[in-house]
Amino acid sequence: MLAAATPTTTWYLVLGAVLFGIGAVGVLVRRNPLVMFMCIELMLNAVNLSFVALAKRLGDIGGQTTVFFVMVVAAAEVVVGLGIIVSIMRRRPGATADDIAQLKG
Repeated sequence: MLAAATPTTTWYLVLGAVLFGIGAVGVLVRRNPLVMFMCIELMLNAVNLSFVALAKRLGDIGGQTTVFFVMVVAAAEVVVGLGIIVSIMRRRPGATADDIAQLKG
């Protein structure tokens, strides 16, 4: 029987980079504001994963503390961001990011 491989810090950093790349491609390719918002959140969580992995490798609690505060701010950002996006989508169903850019006054 093979022993299960224990993930190293490098695995977590690679996973964070892949998730960040997927989020970046999603922001660049998709035009739906809700999908773009979700991709931005995916990128934020990828960076948080990298912070925690590096904090574990370095034995420093600073990275984990930073992630805690980033997640607190991200929770507030999600509430405000989703509220704005849902409001726009109710007024203009099928609105794209290009349509939202025209709303500047």
